[in-house]
Amino acid sequence: MTMTDMTYWLELTGVAVFAVTGALEASRRQMDIVGFVLIATFTGIGGGTVRDVITGETPVFWIRDPAWIITCIASAVVVYFTAHLLERRYVALIWLDALGLAMFGVTGAAIGLNLNLSPLVAIILGMISATFGGMVRDVVCNELPLILRPEIYITSALLGATIYTVGTAMLELPKQPVALVAFLCAFALRAAAIKYRLSFPVYRARPGREY
Repeated sequence: MTMTDMTYWLELTGVAVFAVTGALEASRRQMDIVGFVLIATFTGIGGGTVRDVITGETPVFWIRDPAWIITCIASAVVVYFTAHLLERRYVALIWLDALGLAMFGVTGAAIGLNLNLSPLVAIILGMISATFGGMVRDVVCNELPLILRPEIYITSALLGATIYTVGTAMLELPKQPVALVAFLCAFALRAAAIKYRLSFPVYRARPGREY
């Protein structure tokens, strides 16, 4: 399997995973099946759509290949009929989101490098691909976006994208092993943040001086 094929299947898997998180959020909001499909689709293709618009890759990926939309719809329908089997749906959502975050951080960077963009831009594209879908899901469902919460989140996507970009574009290491390492590191960081509530220090306001 070439790196292009691997990126495609990882991206498709990531879309399915994010679509499931959107459908799980729809189940928590007790939406109908149309709501499930809409939220799942927004979440699944949101980040990739922003990425393609920024890079000028139009028509965007899900217009060129209907497999992406079909994947979102199928994921939503499956969750609609099975969500009641999960007792802790928000926990499942958080962990699946971490999985999708790690996948898209790597694939977004890989797509950026395939477009012959600079390493810095490729890393930024990885971050955008990994976070915008979840942000759309949370905003539409009136939740505080995970990206704005104290726990380490966006840093996980940046870690995966950076490891892949540095390893392949700068050190010229084999792409597939580097992609695996980048994914595992990104997921491990986000998993540790979830389990141990890891976060960076927040700004502490100080009383202003009187003049």
